[in-house]
Amino acid sequence: MITLPKNAQRIIDTLKKAGFEAYAVGGSVRDLLVGKETKGWDFTTNATPEEILKLFPDSFYDNQFGTVGVKIRKSKTAEELEDIYEITTYRSEEGYKDHRHPDTIAWGKSLAEDLSRRDFTINAIAFDGKTLTDPYHGQDDLKAKLIRTVGDSSLRFEEDALRLLRAVRFAATFGFAIEEKTALAITAHAKLLTEISAERIRDEFLKIVSAEHAADAILVLKNLGLLHFILPELEVSFATPQKSPKRHHVYDVGTHSVLALKNCPSNDPIVRLATLVHDLGKPKTYRELPDGVITFYNHEVVSTKIARDVAKRLRLSNKQTELLTTLVRWHQFSVDERQTDAALRRFIRRVGKENLEHILALRIGDRLGGGASETSWRLELYKKRLLEVQQQPFTVSDLVVNGYDVMKIYDVAPGPIIGTVLDALFAQVEAGAIPNEREALLKRLQELRPTLN
Repeated sequence: MITLPKNAQRIIDTLKKAGFEAYAVGGSVRDLLVGKETKGWDFTTNATPEEILKLFPDSFYDNQFGTVGVKIRKSKTAEELEDIYEITTYRSEEGYKDHRHPDTIAWGKSLAEDLSRRDFTINAIAFDGKTLTDPYHGQDDLKAKLIRTVGDSSLRFEEDALRLLRAVRFAATFGFAIEEKTALAITAHAKLLTEISAERIRDEFLKIVSAEHAADAILVLKNLGLLHFILPELEVSFATPQKSPKRHHVYDVGTHSVLALKNCPSNDPIVRLATLVHDLGKPKTYRELPDGVITFYNHEVVSTKIARDVAKRLRLSNKQTELLTTLVRWHQFSVDERQTDAALRRFIRRVGKENLEHILALRIGDRLGGGASETSWRLELYKKRLLEVQQQPFTVSDLVVNGYDVMKIYDVAPGPIIGTVLDALFAQVEAGAIPNEREALLKRLQELRPTLN
C-alpha cells in the first residue's frame, strides 16, 4: 500500500476538513506508484484559488490556470523552503488554436472532468491518501510499461503539441514503450512541433538526452518523425557510413552518435548533447579514397559550426553555447604519449580547466560508441599528465610573485614595465627554465633587472 508523505497528506486533510474534495494527482502519484522519488507535489480540488489561499496563509496565486503555490518549509520556524506544492482547482479547457494553450479555461465540477483533460494515462491517477482514482487504467499501463494518451490521441496532441515530445521523454525516463495508437498519432502530428516555441522544445529535448534511456529515445524520435524537426543534421547522418579499411569504426555516423550518447558518463545535459552532435560535420566532409578508406578531414570544424546552429535553434544560453561548441571543436584531441607539456597546456587553455572532465566524458562516450574499449593506457597516461601539468602556472597571475614584488625590487611606480618583467619571467617558468617558487623567482627578478632597464 502506498502512503503519501506527511506534508502532502496535510494539504489534502486541510482541504477536506474545510469541506472540499482534494487529491494528489499527476506525476506525483505516478512516481509514488513506481517507487521513484518525487518533488513538487501537485494536487487538484474543487476549492477555488481564493478559498485555497484562505486555508494556506503561506501561499501565492499569480496565474490564470487556477494554480496556488503553497510554500513548504523545512520546519515551522525555518525560512528556507523545502519545496513548493501546487494546488489547482478542477478545470475544463476548450480550444487550442496555438496547439499549446487552451483558448478558454473554466472551473470544472468534478475530478472525473479534471482527469479527462490530462495527457497520458499514467499521469491521470488521483490519490487522497486512502483511495486511488484511476479511470483510464494508468496503473495497468505502469505495469505494462506503456505510454498511452488519455482518450483520443489525435485530440490530445492537437490540444498541446508539446505532448509529442513529452511522450518520448516519459518513455526515456522510465524505459517504457509508446503504445501503438499513440505512436501512430505522434507520427501523424509530428509537424505540429513547428508550432511550439524553441524554448519549450529545448527544455524537453535536454531532458530526453539526460534521461537514463536517452539513446533509445533518440531512435524513437527518428522513427516517429520528430527528429527531423529538432535535429535534422542527425537524421541525415544515419546514411553516412564509416566502416572502411584502416579505420576502427563499425557503425554509420548516426548510429555511432547515438551509441556515444548511450555511453557518455556525464549527467550534464549540454555535455550529453555535445556527445550526440560531436560528429555531425562528417556527412559534409565524407570522402572515399581509391583504396576504399573513408576520411572526414576537418569534420570537427564543420561539426562546431553545426553545433552553433543547433544552439541557436534551441535558444541555448551563451554559457551553454560556449560549452557545447568548445567540446565539439576540440573533441578530436590527440592522446599521443610523445606530446610535450607545452602541447598539453595549449589543449587545457583551449578547452578550459573547468571543462576537462566534460571533454574526457565525451571521449569515453566517443570510444565506446565506436566499438573501442572505454580507455587505453595512452588515455590513462594522458589524464595523469593533464593533472601534472595543471600544477604548473598557466598565466602570469599563477606566478607566486606579482607586480608589487617587481615595483619593490626595481623601485618603480606602476607602469608598462611591470607587465614586461612578469611576461619575461613567466616565459622562463613555462619553458621549465626556472621553478615557480618564490625565492627562485625573486632571485631571477634581480638578475633580469639589468637587461630590462
